[in-house]
Amino acid sequence: MEIGKEKKFVEFLKKYGIYVAVGVVVFAVALTFTLLATLNGSVKTGGGNLSFILPMENASVIKDYSDTELQENETLNQWEAHMAVDLTSTNSDVFAVLDGTVASVEYDYLNGYTITINHSDGFVSIYSSLAEQVSVAAGDKVSAGQKIGSASESASGELDLGSHLHFTLLLNEDHVDPNDYLNLQAK
Repeated sequence: MEIGKEKKFVEFLKKYGIYVAVGVVVFAVALTFTLLATLNGSVKTGGGNLSFILPMENASVIKDYSDTELQENETLNQWEAHMAVDLTSTNSDVFAVLDGTVASVEYDYLNGYTITINHSDGFVSIYSSLAEQVSVAAGDKVSAGQKIGSASESASGELDLGSHLHFTLLLNEDHVDPNDYLNLQAK
């Protein structure tokens, strides 16, 4: 390195070196936390142990969660990520997976009748393709295992699946795989 360039580099480090060092440390810490979360396959919630129950008794998974591989939606004739689990059972009753508060009961054409429940530790459960006659209203407190509705064919975006529950789980507003919290694959 030439002496003039070396002097400029030293002056740069004197003036901005602390910012460069802080940036490198912040990057290293963020990378470490990201790698640890990926390797563990779990997310810390800040609370105690939560005990999830199944949203349907004797349920069978008819379409699994997938955020990385596209799945065909035969009803809409398109390939898409499936950020939920579709369940069916001989008993159509649908139950809250955790204690919580009903945030909303809504209807839209693609998802059908939908109940959204806020739970502790940043969890939100969403139950779609329900029959019109739901057992709860916005603001109601629910207990884990409490019946909240019945599975149906109200989700026109998944008519090819027949009567089913489209179950979505969020953690801190991000979609998470319900299989990581519920024992669905044994069903």
